[in-house]
Amino acid sequence: MFKKPARPANFVGPLFIALTAVVLFLLEPASGQLLAYDRYAIQGTETWRMLSGNLVHTNGVHLLLNVAGLALLWALHGEHYYLPTFLRVFLWTCVGCSVGIYFFSENLIWYAGLSGALHGVFVWGAFKDIEKNVLSGWVLLAGVALKIIYEQTTGANAELEQWIDAAVAIDAHLYGAVSGAILFIIMRLISTFGARWTLLTQK
Repeated sequence: MFKKPARPANFVGPLFIALTAVVLFLLEPASGQLLAYDRYAIQGTETWRMLSGNLVHTNGVHLLLNVAGLALLWALHGEHYYLPTFLRVFLWTCVGCSVGIYFFSENLIWYAGLSGALHGVFVWGAFKDIEKNVLSGWVLLAGVALKIIYEQTTGANAELEQWIDAAVAIDAHLYGAVSGAILFIIMRLISTFGARWTLLTQK
């Protein structure tokens, strides 16, 4: 089954995130010092970094790569990106990614960038395609699963680390993807039980 083109209005959410990331980059180094994921700062009650760490970047190449990734996600799944839904999915995958890092990757002290959250939004979008009987959703889901398995078994790409001037946080990709899957399931359950409750109350 072929996908319908993304409706123009659905670019608002990704554009808002991209512009936010650009503005924060222009405010470096202050924005990075205040907003990047920092385990010790979070332990010192700076909990906003669990969200904001996903919006700052190490350098211009890092920013451009992630903004390009965001644009690619819109091209793939833009028809699902109604503004409230997209922002909800993006924010929760950001938090899920950071929570995963905090509890399961204690050696990862500092983190910045959209890539973890982008993996989450990608997985959520692939599941939405599957829900809509778009066969390419299965291909995308298999592709991201293979990518994550490859990263977890072979490590990060050394050239990419040179480009972004930082270690690639491959665990963030894993936790982001898991967060996207969990979020889809939760949203599907809420929608299903909400619909059933409505039918019951209308009887």
